Amino acid sequence: ARAAAEDAGRTAVAVAWDGAARAVLEVADAVKETSAEAVGRLRALGLAPILLTGDNKAVAESVAREVGIEEVVAEVLPQDKVEVVKRLQAEGRSVAMVGDGVNDAAALAQADLGLAMGTGTDAAIEAGDLTLVRGDLRAAADAVRLARRTLGTIRSNLFWAFAYNVAALPLAAAGLLTPMIAGAAMAFSSVFVVGNSLRLRTFRAAG
Repeated sequence: ARAAAEDAGRTAVAVAWDGAARAVLEVADAVKETSAEAVGRLRALGLAPILLTGDNKAVAESVAREVGIEEVVAEVLPQDKVEVVKRLQAEGRSVAMVGDGVNDAAALAQADLGLAMGTGTDAAIEAGDLTLVRGDLRAAADAVRLARRTLGTIRSNLFWAFAYNVAALPLAAAGLLTPMIAGAAMAFSSVFVVGNSLRLRTFRAAG
């Protein structure tokens, strides 16, 4: 009964009295309907999801199959989670850790990006770099998308600011820029950067 329960993704708990086992209870965390979709979105962003858990290996592998995760590291203690994150970083990977429990706090702090679920414990929220208010893993994919878009905006702002000044410096050195034109050009540069940044307001969550 225990093996059958674990193969089905449940944790088996034996109940005994008078020195003899009388029953086996099956306990399971319900996998959210959106989790498989969230894993798919993370993969589409070029990320490699890993299930890192202290739960029984058979249970973890069952859940991983259900949501589409191929790599599973199970039956680990909190300090082991930190070591797994360090190992991945030593391999040259950038690690984003999503967690919600006290047991995740140290690994969240060690990861390059710690994403704490807002529905989780205070310890996890305190350790994370970013708190996902929605208790939905799809928010993690949205956070990555928004971060990448923000970084792209920063890069484009820097590029155009440098290009603008590089183009203007020779003109100024040659005396072809009057103070009035230079002032107007500087104002235009600022307006461009602000306007380009405001495009981030059009970002919408996918789910």
